[in-house]
Amino acid sequence: MTIYVLIPVFNRVQHTRRVIDALRQQSLAPELNIVVINDGSTDDTATYLSQQKDVVELRGNGSLWWGGAIQKGLAYALARQRPNDYVLFLNNDTWFEPDYVETLMRVSKEGGGAAVGSVIHEDDKDPPIVSIGPRINLNRIAVWDLFNELSPDQIRSPAPTYKVDALSGRGTLYPIELFELYGQMRPFWLPHYLADYEIAMRFGRAGVPLLVSSHAAVYSPPVYGNDVSSMNWWDRLFSPRSSSNIIRRLAFYMLVGSPLQRLTAPLRMTCFAALRALQQFKINQKESSPK
Repeated sequence: MTIYVLIPVFNRVQHTRRVIDALRQQSLAPELNIVVINDGSTDDTATYLSQQKDVVELRGNGSLWWGGAIQKGLAYALARQRPNDYVLFLNNDTWFEPDYVETLMRVSKEGGGAAVGSVIHEDDKDPPIVSIGPRINLNRIAVWDLFNELSPDQIRSPAPTYKVDALSGRGTLYPIELFELYGQMRPFWLPHYLADYEIAMRFGRAGVPLLVSSHAAVYSPPVYGNDVSSMNWWDRLFSPRSSSNIIRRLAFYMLVGSPLQRLTAPLRMTCFAALRALQQFKINQKESSPK
């Protein structure tokens, strides 16, 4: 059995060092094939990776983004796969305990070949958990975190596993045969954000359980890749780096759900965006009005 660990990177070599060190400390380290997809890094990433004998480096020219980088890693893994192999999606700004991969594997097997994601913890936070996994209402074009449905007591003592509607790329284990049965990434439509959700939902529609294990935690910095607070309005709506990119969000909703949901996605996106903007305007007016 081999677990292909796919890690897209662009610069931030200090994060890459840390995640590789965490993988080397895993209880299942002998079964790991660490594949780093270096998409045109301009720092010391390439030099560092060339010195790591237990790491495979695949190179891009800076245009792969997350979806294309994962697809390149999948092509490498699928060309070498054997029965009972797995693929683990990871971001490089994560780290974890030595039993992390073993826990994901156990939960996948106990779940009948489930796809298994991770909870996100932040250092120096009490309780440390800040994210479990997405809930998605396709009819209302709404996405929120299951974390927000839990009480304070449930956050302090989470259940062992949760069923979610999609899985993120920040630590998700898949049986490798799923990619042959149901397809791979769609980087033309989803080069970056939402590519991880789309493929997980595709597997989920085929009957694959989508689970998150609260015992498999990835630790992350307080602000990670999907923060758009520093972007101007144009970049926030249209930049490939933005999680609020309206073109990619439209593509996502037209790729998931029922045929009717896909067909009506543009109209529903427009209507609900207008309604939410109106609600926010009313809130702002109320807050700014004299007491």
